[in-house]
Amino acid sequence: MSKKMDLRVWIEGTVVAALAMALSFIPIQTANSAFDLSLGLVPLVLYSYRRGAVAGMTSGFVWGLLSIVIGSAMKNFVSVPQIIFEYPFAFAFGGLGGVFATKIQRALQKQQNNQALSYVILGGLVAVVARWFWHYWAGVFVWGMYAPEGMSPYWYSLIFNGGSAIANTVYVGVVLGILVKVAPQLFIPKATNYLTAKR
Repeated sequence: MSKKMDLRVWIEGTVVAALAMALSFIPIQTANSAFDLSLGLVPLVLYSYRRGAVAGMTSGFVWGLLSIVIGSAMKNFVSVPQIIFEYPFAFAFGGLGGVFATKIQRALQKQQNNQALSYVILGGLVAVVARWFWHYWAGVFVWGMYAPEGMSPYWYSLIFNGGSAIANTVYVGVVLGILVKVAPQLFIPKATNYLTAKR
């Protein structure tokens, strides 16, 4: 990959992080925050499908940092490790769906649309579960103290975070599943299209 292409990848990742941050200002959650639809996951996961897991996780990490600097992360501040754990670290794992980037792009290039759709949905599941895995453990070790008396912090965190994980899995799967059908070119960088056309 050329230096020019490297720069394009990282600029695109920064724009995606900023877009995800902007989308996070749209409040879609219940009053007790047990249900939180993370709108920024769609552009992040889509970017990870275009550029791979490392680029996706880096963009997610930047999104997490932005949440601390200009977002609402400080409203949930308990300690510095907790904020780092729940924002840059957890958000980075939202880009892990990029492990399926090559499979999705190959399937689309071969016009195997159903196979591409399967990988898109599977990658979305991996991204959401990877991110909420860290939120779950934060719920156990940090927020577990708020569990009702007699309730295990493990169950409390599972119940508290489970609704969000399920909702975000459905949200990411449906939106990206539609996009891969109607606009498959979004999943393949222009350089890849160019190289394919030259073969």
